[in-house]
Amino acid sequence: MNAPTSTTPPARPSSTEEGFALLPLAPALLQNLQQLGYLSMTPIQAASLPLTLAGHDLIAQAQTGSGKTAAFALPLLNRVDARQPAVQAMVLCPTRELADQVCQEVRRLARPLDNVKVLTLCGGVPMRGQIDSLAHGAHIVVGTPGRIMDHLERGTLPLDSLNTLVLDEADRMLDMGFFDDIASVVRQCPKQRQTLLFSATYPEGIAQLSAQFMREPQSVKVKSTHDASKIRQRWYEVDDATRLDAVVQLLRHYRPANALAFCNTKQQVRDLVDVLNAQGIEAIGLHGDLEQRDRDQVLIQFANRSAVVLVATDVASRGLDIAQLEAVINVDVTPDPEVHIHRIGRTGRADAEGWALSLASMDEMGRVGNIEVLQGSASQWEPLAGLTPSSDAPLLPPMITVQILGGRKEKIRPGDVLGALTGEGGLQGTDIGKINVTDFHTYVAVAQGIAAQAVAALNAGKVKGKKVRARLLKDAIRNAC
Repeated sequence: MNAPTSTTPPARPSSTEEGFALLPLAPALLQNLQQLGYLSMTPIQAASLPLTLAGHDLIAQAQTGSGKTAAFALPLLNRVDARQPAVQAMVLCPTRELADQVCQEVRRLARPLDNVKVLTLCGGVPMRGQIDSLAHGAHIVVGTPGRIMDHLERGTLPLDSLNTLVLDEADRMLDMGFFDDIASVVRQCPKQRQTLLFSATYPEGIAQLSAQFMREPQSVKVKSTHDASKIRQRWYEVDDATRLDAVVQLLRHYRPANALAFCNTKQQVRDLVDVLNAQGIEAIGLHGDLEQRDRDQVLIQFANRSAVVLVATDVASRGLDIAQLEAVINVDVTPDPEVHIHRIGRTGRADAEGWALSLASMDEMGRVGNIEVLQGSASQWEPLAGLTPSSDAPLLPPMITVQILGGRKEKIRPGDVLGALTGEGGLQGTDIGKINVTDFHTYVAVAQGIAAQAVAALNAGKVKGKKVRARLLKDAIRNAC
């Protein structure tokens, strides 16, 4: 295979008329983009779409939150033939959470295309339902390598009609040990296909994948940069013995409504969660040893404002897109400076501002220097002694999560739960937050002060005309332990 051809990203267009409309996209897709508020192309979209729509294989380096989902979804949707009831495009993702996010976005973009079916194939849910859905026909599948492999081995996922393969966040799939699974999946795809590879970093395994499975790929890279006026970075020197206590100091001084704290190891995640909760700071952890159900529940709680701090490893948190994140805390300095850029880029998005607070010991100063070189600026250091609690009040989240035993399998929808709580339950709609419905459970965020009342109302009343059982999710987790 030939080496990737580098291209310089074209200038970013200022409007839909100057950007998307100049691309060879179906009119229905263009109209939908305008309705969805895609008023201009992001740098990765502007750099990659002309190449992918022309049929080239592509290696694209861009961070999470850069608009890359649309960058690969639009070309595959432009080629899909809804009249052909066969899988024509497949997206491989490192985690179920990312696969779910990608699937939702592809469905939004596919809205104007009649009868285009998009299906998620991930572990943690029964195979039977997925097999039945495939038997009824799917045009696009989005899944994790392990579950895709399971379907291929069973013969339930025919790929004869596949014309587009996407490897999303390929670097993290390699970090998680999926190289062999990816290689096995790709070998079962038709050779005459378009392959699009998206990655935040460029480890050696990317070159191996490209050499083995791509045809004269074009290469684009969008530099990870952040608006210094939106992300305010501060560094604090610590030693290993005081590192976790320093996180408590940061949180009590800055008091963010929510924060994502990054650790380099799973054990550090566990230790920090224990320290924070012991200090009255509501924290939950996310790492690779969690079962899928536990991962889902952790993410639901953090996204619906039922926890102040999510402590995570880089691999476990990959693909998360938390809206309005006020602070990122680097508990450990990552050895990869680009990973540092991706970490802090999760705050200060859109028009919001955010804090990037980093702790470093003397042994980590070499890593700090590498980050400064990549950012092109010196780090701003502050003394730990300057951190003082801005309030004596505990750092508690505004919401708490109620778990209902029953979900999509019982045909429960968010509106049914909202109606039960605000109708017979007598609660105010302003006290109800996000409602997440999964196959077997429903999770609803309610204001802290009415949690007991919400549980009682659900257990005493009915949802969709049926009796349900409800409990605080924290109690369910405690009982399971």
